[in-house]
Amino acid sequence: MEWQMRAIRGATTVAENSVEAIRDSVTELLDELEQRNKLQPDDMISVTFSVTKDLDAIFPAAIARSRPLWDSVAMLDVQQMHVEGSLPRCIRFLIHAYLPSSTAVHHIYLRQAAKLRPDWSLPQTLHTSPHVVETKV
Repeated sequence: MEWQMRAIRGATTVAENSVEAIRDSVTELLDELEQRNKLQPDDMISVTFSVTKDLDAIFPAAIARSRPLWDSVAMLDVQQMHVEGSLPRCIRFLIHAYLPSSTAVHHIYLRQAAKLRPDWSLPQTLHTSPHVVETKV
């Protein structure tokens, strides 16, 4: 089987700027990422999280680092560029990972973040979470 470095994108939103709300949203997002892409932390090269300026209660990477085997993944948190009218309380990620070249990449957009890429949105009837929008590239 041939492996290839791939980029996976995803995003979610949180209801409020609190450790609990951010932890719940990031955990949900990463659970879906792992499940949909059959992704293991050992396959990841790096993860960049960006957050909108209204989220500062906790770093998403700190949440990810507490997951089993994620502590050895290179991670970076950055603040998303502010654009007037952009989606508030949003957390995005960009992951670079080695995946089988024949495997479809599933970009995961949850909650209000599904509005960010409506062109990638698919019907949610196949999803386990009411907040998930699965996309294929």
